[in-house]
Amino acid sequence: MKNKDLCEIFKCGSQGGMRRSLRTNSLIIVSDHTRGIYKDRWEGNILYYTGMGLEGDQSLQYAQNKTLVESSKNGVNVHLFEVFKSAEYIYQGRAKLARVPFKEKQLDQNKDERDVWIFPLKLMDQENPSPIPEKDFAKARITREKVIRRLSDEELAKRVKLLEKQVSKRQVLGYRYDSSEEIKELAKRKANGKCMLCRKDAPFSDKDGFPFLEGHHIVGLAEGGPDSEDNVVALCPNCHRKMHHLGLEEDKIKLEEKAKRI
Repeated sequence: MKNKDLCEIFKCGSQGGMRRSLRTNSLIIVSDHTRGIYKDRWEGNILYYTGMGLEGDQSLQYAQNKTLVESSKNGVNVHLFEVFKSAEYIYQGRAKLARVPFKEKQLDQNKDERDVWIFPLKLMDQENPSPIPEKDFAKARITREKVIRRLSDEELAKRVKLLEKQVSKRQVLGYRYDSSEEIKELAKRKANGKCMLCRKDAPFSDKDGFPFLEGHHIVGLAEGGPDSEDNVVALCPNCHRKMHHLGLEEDKIKLEEKAKRI
């Protein structure tokens, strides 16, 4: 669905992640996975959605945050859309608050630490969100990686510090773990163009001129490993494949020690 179709159907505005429509008594929630400032996450069948407000501490009494927190009693219908590809909106269905909203620390658009409100949302008409095309999932990650790459070292460190260890998981022709691009980028910067296992220079540069290294979880997410700074390293493609195919214990120990030292 295109943005203009969404606006015509629900009679809402064309901008923002929370769009109130008085004409259709609706609140449209748009979870845009290509954006840099927020990262909404799925945990099981719950979407943890970041509230409205780009600067400073967010308030539950502000604009559509208030509409959403009162949605169980104000009669407003909440509809959830997701964006994985620019200008294309995937309708997931009607949603409701699964539990009480809570505060979390994030950076605002001025790169200052602030309190945001997280709204746990659950779909009303189906148990889990609809699967998304794998190519769109991959494209959204590439878009976010480019945003993360432009961060300063200081801002990247701040964002990594504030990240939750929990990892988003989405069905994409099977389930994919949606790990943190910030932590992978930090590992690549620490590696300084060299594989953290074989210590050789990256074999080539990517299209943007950066040394091509791949983020690797020493203890895999599927095995219960954390998405954390001391569990992610940057490897050349050859060593990355070696770790996944052989998983030699001596290599794991070497990477664990290196990740802790750097």
